[in-house]
Amino acid sequence: MARRAPNGPSGIVVIDKPAGLTSHDVVGKVRRLAQTRRVGHAGTLDPMATGVLIVGVNKATKLLTWITGESKSYTATIRLGGTTHSDDFDGQLRWLCSSEHLKTIRDEDIVQQTQKLTGDIIQVPSSVSAIKVDGVRSYARAHQGEDVELAGRAVHVAAFEVLDISHQMVHIGQMSRELSDDVVSEYADDTIVPVIDVRVDVSVSSGTYVRALARDLGKSLGTGGYLTELRRTRIGSVNLEQSVPLEELAAQEETDGKIQLISLEDSVRAIFPSRTLLAEEATDISFGRAIKARSEDVALYVAPQEPNEHPRTEGVEAVFAPDGTLVALVKNQKKRGKVLSFPLLVWESGKIFEDPES
Repeated sequence: MARRAPNGPSGIVVIDKPAGLTSHDVVGKVRRLAQTRRVGHAGTLDPMATGVLIVGVNKATKLLTWITGESKSYTATIRLGGTTHSDDFDGQLRWLCSSEHLKTIRDEDIVQQTQKLTGDIIQVPSSVSAIKVDGVRSYARAHQGEDVELAGRAVHVAAFEVLDISHQMVHIGQMSRELSDDVVSEYADDTIVPVIDVRVDVSVSSGTYVRALARDLGKSLGTGGYLTELRRTRIGSVNLEQSVPLEELAAQEETDGKIQLISLEDSVRAIFPSRTLLAEEATDISFGRAIKARSEDVALYVAPQEPNEHPRTEGVEAVFAPDGTLVALVKNQKKRGKVLSFPLLVWESGKIFEDPES
């Protein structure tokens, strides 16, 4: 049975996600505004997090797997002085650092430890991540009270910059949304405790958990640490300046009867290098056949990825027909000693293209 063609235009919209909504909530709202079911997002943000959420509509949903694998940047506030079960403010506060130890922590100690968490590191994801353990999401097991131990993974932290350090006293009720029974039994309701709030700017590879950086920074200092604020400022080449609030998107639909999308063609050109093919080449790609690479230089060949790794944009090109039609994404691969461009993702399948009349 043939698939139904998507309703309406295809493209990407960059949302400045507000706090309190899940990424799935945002997708649901865009579905209603765009009047199509074919909507998805790249790179989940937790409900407490805000910032760049890239949403694909109709044919652009096929791009999301590549966008998800791009590097990302965030601004965040890390609170030193305790731990929560989720490594963020929404979790249950389980332990408080003694005020005596917290007073020994110098600003230069904090900066030094952030530098030790920069570069290529092995990171153990938070137990409330979406990683599956025996077929069940880790966060589901954690919320059921299980002690979840995840394997460490190699990630890259390109930058972990301290922007501001604030030493302050806060009411214990301001430490997290919920206090564990152990904390409640040990501290009175009106207890005032010291904390150190560290404002940071981080740039990381895909698969890196900023909450885990907060946890590990607190662990290295002996204070405990967790996120109280997280704002994503960039995914790949897309940043906050290109985003729109959900309210503005709704206003667009109410005023114009549709939402403004970055077209599929412009989205592809922003992510990948592109080239225009001859009509014969475009037809071959449309039918799933490889074509001669732009150059047979071995340097154009990119080694295969590791299993379960997000597709990389490295070595991928967007190809257009002579009439400007976006045909496919291709990648150079070796076959019988030659470098050829093989189709990875085809938007125009089984179509015969013609060269424009001279």
